[in-house]
Amino acid sequence: MTANQILIGLGLTVALAVGSQVLASRLRLPAIIVLLPVGFAAGALTGDVNPGKLLGPTFQPMVSLAVAVILYDAGLGLELGKLKGHPRRVVWRLIAIGVPASLALGFGAALLLLGLPSQAALMIGAILVVSGPTVVGPLLAFVRPSERVQQILAWEGSLIDPVGAILGAVIFHGIMAGTRHGFGSQLGQFLASIAIGVAGGAVGVVLLVVLLRVLRLGEVLGTTAQLAAVIAVAAACDVLRDDTGLIAAIIMGLAVTNMKGFDISARRPFFETLIQLIIGLLFISISATVTPASIRHLILPTLGLVAVLVLVARPLVAWAATLRTDLNRGERGFVGWMAPRGIIAAATASTFAPALSAQHVGGAQKILPVTFLVIVLTVTLYSLTAVPVARRLGVTRPARTRPLLVGGDPWVIELGTALQSAGLPVLMWAGAETQRGQIRDAGLELATGELLAAAIEGALLEGITMVLLLTSEDDFNALASTILRDNVDGPVYRLRPRQPGHGVVAPYTGGEALFGAELTGDAVIQRYRSGARIMSRRGCDPLPAAAEVLFVIRADGRLAPVTDKSRPAHQDEDTEVVLAR
Repeated sequence: MTANQILIGLGLTVALAVGSQVLASRLRLPAIIVLLPVGFAAGALTGDVNPGKLLGPTFQPMVSLAVAVILYDAGLGLELGKLKGHPRRVVWRLIAIGVPASLALGFGAALLLLGLPSQAALMIGAILVVSGPTVVGPLLAFVRPSERVQQILAWEGSLIDPVGAILGAVIFHGIMAGTRHGFGSQLGQFLASIAIGVAGGAVGVVLLVVLLRVLRLGEVLGTTAQLAAVIAVAAACDVLRDDTGLIAAIIMGLAVTNMKGFDISARRPFFETLIQLIIGLLFISISATVTPASIRHLILPTLGLVAVLVLVARPLVAWAATLRTDLNRGERGFVGWMAPRGIIAAATASTFAPALSAQHVGGAQKILPVTFLVIVLTVTLYSLTAVPVARRLGVTRPARTRPLLVGGDPWVIELGTALQSAGLPVLMWAGAETQRGQIRDAGLELATGELLAAAIEGALLEGITMVLLLTSEDDFNALASTILRDNVDGPVYRLRPRQPGHGVVAPYTGGEALFGAELTGDAVIQRYRSGARIMSRRGCDPLPAAAEVLFVIRADGRLAPVTDKSRPAHQDEDTEVVLAR
């Protein structure tokens, strides 16, 4: 390809990756549902979007390192303190039981339904063991299942990916070597790969400690150094043994988010942005390598394979993993109905299938098309059915907002009472014991413990979908908004500071400010002392004179605050919370 063709191909790949994600967000769909057909169509209609031609032999190593970065970011979201008791037991069972069971059933189905030789069928069975946080995460965010179901599925998706990739690499090398060694030899190779990945992860953790805790690099340089450390360690591990860098990457992510002394909250937005771009580029590039001719005769047999994976393998694994746990019937059922395949399966298939084809392994040319179809079919199936299945099983969290009100001034307690009277499950927290007593006397639920410490550990914010920081201390509100926004499943708002530039912390932190531009925290307190009160009114009732609308409570229980950026329009069935005389 000429330089101009390469530039066109790279530019088109990036544009399609980002454009597909934008379209998916507008359609409220998981991005993968748009990315896969767009990449497939681009590969079929133009020769410019072709990673083999654009990047040549560097494409597969770049895919491996990109997946390592994805898994590192997934590790950053796995806090060990949040996974306790029976959910932890379920996660380990899903991996220990799920990997061999899915491998066996996938191998058998590929052998019988697709008519593949045993080597290719075994490779497909290993590839389809994985699930993936990049697919499960958006689906869970859309479905909003109960907290522990979400934890179980998120942890499983993040941990099973590197294990499945290592398993695929071991089987791949066994096929390439043409060996017929027994199970003990294969198990030894698998354990050796795990050991290299763990050792590489330990080295990576030491490197991150030096970079982030000893050298104390700033936010920008520390973030880039963190990324460089992950890529360097993953590359070194992959040189020693294929795909062991994935284990090292997730261990590094787990260490950073669970060890004391690491401040990762400011760096997460960079990684989240990078991960979105990487996922888009990978799905467009990999799906572009699948041709229409390669899948034409595989659609019906692959439907049978998907039926085995969805209706037999996953329910059996989930039943065994949740046996004798405190998960209720609905939670167990939903765990058995959520196992989409994602980027790891696609990346593994695109890596191993060409090499096996080059060695003339029978059926190898079908591995990537079959994997592509399984990803498309499972993601589409679970995307279309996850919400109704979750509702039928009773595992969805209600849309009704559960706000945490931080503050104990009289007007804040009155606000909590008004929200609770409108049907919202309000939780309050205050530091002063006198204020805490007044909250109890008002019949409001009071959170115990230290706010910031408990919030960081995740216990306080369990089930909270909105935080309202309403103390009279502007700096506290600003600092708490910075800490809490990464620890709550919803937005965090704070009172507007008294004036621009006021305070030590408040002028320099983000967080959306509540109410209109003139209604600062100090202004609310002054109006309350002058006789204004918090009251609620139906949307059809006339607004009292000189009243300020603070919140709109939708008919379904969602709470919409008034800010300087957003003033929610009310309807007759809504309830408005106002500050008025």
